[in-house]
Amino acid sequence: MIKWRDVVKFVNHGNPEPPRKVYKTDEDWKKVLSPVQYKITRKKGTEPPFSYLKNELKSGVYKCVCCGEPLFDKYAEFDSGSGWPSYTQPVAGNKIKYEKDTSHGMVRVEISCNVCGSHLGHVFPDGPEPSGLRFCVNSVSLRFEPLTNIQK
Repeated sequence: MIKWRDVVKFVNHGNPEPPRKVYKTDEDWKKVLSPVQYKITRKKGTEPPFSYLKNELKSGVYKCVCCGEPLFDKYAEFDSGSGWPSYTQPVAGNKIKYEKDTSHGMVRVEISCNVCGSHLGHVFPDGPEPSGLRFCVNSVSLRFEPLTNIQK
């Protein structure tokens, strides 16, 4: 289980080795992503709060919209009241990349897909136990795959 001390360690001393790497040019990304997906995932944009539809399905996995890497399980999702989908943990410790973000006059930890570098959002140490983390993610950066599709 990832805890805040692990996040701080990754930011200060380097991220875990990803399971694989995906590289594409900006032009290649523009061919496979919608303009909104491109703006958020490749240019570090942010979708407006409360602009996403809540997923009522009970089981499945959220994958990176850019490379398809599984990032968050449905069971780790919770309603943080922040206006963005929130998760307590990634599916594995090497799926997320952590970087210090000092934009907009704040100090935060940006999270990206560790496979393709897609901007996801930020992680905060104010989530529920047992991890105490809130991975606050732009919904546009994820694609949900229900468990019934995963098992096939």
